[in-house]
Amino acid sequence: MCGRFSLLGTPEEIAAYLALMELEAFPARYNIAPTQPILMVVSGETPPPGSNRPDRRALLVRWGFIPGWVKDTANYPLMMNARSETAIEKASFKAAMRHRRALIPASGFYEWRRDGNRKSQAYWIRPRNGGIVAFAGLHEPWANAEGSEMDTGAILTTSASEDLRFIHDRMPVVIEQKDFARWLDCKTQEPRHVADLMKPAQADFFEAIPVSDKVNKVANTGPEIQERFIETLAEAKKPARAKPADPDDQMNLF
Repeated sequence: MCGRFSLLGTPEEIAAYLALMELEAFPARYNIAPTQPILMVVSGETPPPGSNRPDRRALLVRWGFIPGWVKDTANYPLMMNARSETAIEKASFKAAMRHRRALIPASGFYEWRRDGNRKSQAYWIRPRNGGIVAFAGLHEPWANAEGSEMDTGAILTTSASEDLRFIHDRMPVVIEQKDFARWLDCKTQEPRHVADLMKPAQADFFEAIPVSDKVNKVANTGPEIQERFIETLAEAKKPARAKPADPDDQMNLF
């Protein structure tokens, strides 16, 4: 799964990586949590006149997918992830898999390893060579009964690469730059045509850095949450902390 991630690249770096014409300024984000706005890139309608760049648009969407047919979200689960193996079969995701595939730029993601009843250990998982990656995503417009609209989205996940399975058995699907056009092309590329892209990243592509439990709290949004955590003997003897608050409890920014 993917419950938190980070985006630290500059707008210029992200625009260049995703072949966007331009991207508005925004701050580095170290601790992106569900229900918060996330950046997604989707295919446009027509190529820009006189440009050799593909037509791609940047969207700011709520991280938490809401199918268009949902009328009342009060009792609807928070769907921040979608399993790539079954998304085309699920009523919630199958329309988006066919018509609204997206790219989600990221600098890495966080995952938690739990050893039985022992407290969980958080890891900051980033590309070993640095830079930006693009997670496979789905986006969906949703409107409430009053007609107010918002865009929502989810990250597609797959089985974890062999070197990350000691932390968790799932990870985000990473789309390579050479495959951006094929993934975003929902007109000629059906889900079965892009199924080969929904696979684990190559072993050693990511490195996993143990970090402190500061990342558990959504209010912690600075670079200190990515500092390497070294547990001392005294810390190891401390009683386990209470379970972190559910990210769904944070303030919805939309």
